[in-house]
Amino acid sequence: MRSLFLSLTMMIVGPVIYAQDSLAVDSIHQSQSIPALHSEDKTHQFTYKKLIVPATFITYGVASLGINSLKELNFSTRTEINEHQPDHIKLDNYTQFAPAALVYGLNALGVKGKHNFKERTIIYGTSMLITSAIVVPLKHIAKEERPGHTAIAFASAQFMFREYKDTNFLLGISGYSFAVFTGIYRMLNDKHWFGDVVGGAGFGILSTELAYWLYPKINNLLGGKKEKSQTMLMPYYQKGNAGIGFVKNF
Repeated sequence: MRSLFLSLTMMIVGPVIYAQDSLAVDSIHQSQSIPALHSEDKTHQFTYKKLIVPATFITYGVASLGINSLKELNFSTRTEINEHQPDHIKLDNYTQFAPAALVYGLNALGVKGKHNFKERTIIYGTSMLITSAIVVPLKHIAKEERPGHTAIAFASAQFMFREYKDTNFLLGISGYSFAVFTGIYRMLNDKHWFGDVVGGAGFGILSTELAYWLYPKINNLLGGKKEKSQTMLMPYYQKGNAGIGFVKNF
């Protein structure tokens, strides 16, 4: 059982960390080769490299619905899990949000991330909105609980990574441990197939990347930095549905 979980962990989180580490190294090399006066913040730029990991995971998740060998892996994984009769716990309902909660907690303790409270709330709220727009229709189409929790967990983990990757890379990737835990426990609780977990990871990472890309546009739409205009966006999760609350004072 332990070997199964270790294999699943490496299959899901290994490519994510490798790709993110490669992007971080690329950023370091670029910053060293470009004079400081001409450096440009690319936090909110969207490039094809950011699509590689989520596209790969999403492709696998979709393929697992139709390719016999991948469907067999879903069933064999479920069979091995059920043979050990694991306890069904509900921690995955909370760990899916743990990386995002850590971002806010660390900032409150003085460990600053990339953005301030308002900025990161808009970004994370947008990520949750995009994630919900993807997974809620999928649940109704597939008539199964997929791949919501895992998508939210990896969206949260990617959010933590993006906030801390430039200042503390190890801290940034630590959020993926909660995401993998969530995905594994969705399988232990017999809520997700393995393919659902992998596909959900892709949807979650993609949602957060889109949220960072959209942030400047959304911020301008909400009035930018005007002092007389106060805006609050807060993500919420209730009875299996995630969304975003919006309040604007003029």
